[in-house]
Amino acid sequence: MPTITPADSDALLVIDVQNDFCPGGALAIADGDAVVPIINRLAQAFRHVILTQDWHPRRHGSFASRHVGKQPFETMAVAYGSQVLWPDHCVQGTSGAMFHEDLSVPHAELILRKGFRTEVDSYSAFSENDHRTQTGLASYLRERGLKRLFLAGLAYDFCVLYSALDGKAAGFDCTVIADACRSVDLLGSHAEADKQYAAAGIALIQSAAIA
Repeated sequence: MPTITPADSDALLVIDVQNDFCPGGALAIADGDAVVPIINRLAQAFRHVILTQDWHPRRHGSFASRHVGKQPFETMAVAYGSQVLWPDHCVQGTSGAMFHEDLSVPHAELILRKGFRTEVDSYSAFSENDHRTQTGLASYLRERGLKRLFLAGLAYDFCVLYSALDGKAAGFDCTVIADACRSVDLLGSHAEADKQYAAAGIALIQSAAIA
């Protein structure tokens, strides 16, 4: 792939680079902190950077601890479909919900918090898991004239994936910077994500492709 020089209508969308998703966190992703220096370098190439932040209330509906007899990483049926049950993570105001201390994107223009409604989870930066409740990100991007999104962060097979799919469906050109992401890889979810990216026509690139 030729070198890409970000334009004024491009944005870097950094997904959930938070302590609870990094080694030692409540929902640690293997090697999750390795994305931080890559994202820091990438951000210097983009005029526009947006950060997302998982921001759950205590006893969020996606927490296994909320459901008697359920264990983390089981699935259960909820009003909007199937829901993976997670360990308690990214609880509002806790250190686990904070961005990784080495993440350095001082010029980020927006921090979008998601997952704060108790009864619905929110993987995507664009809509919650009921696929009806919008975050407002699509309108924000259109108002700003931002058309092409480059996505990085945690996790490749959940929040990055859902954000890219919803962004593409909303009419934005979405590209995932694969080496700036890490996966949960729950029951083969990494390989399944690869298939969904391909089916949606979402390009996967390496960070070295960004000038």
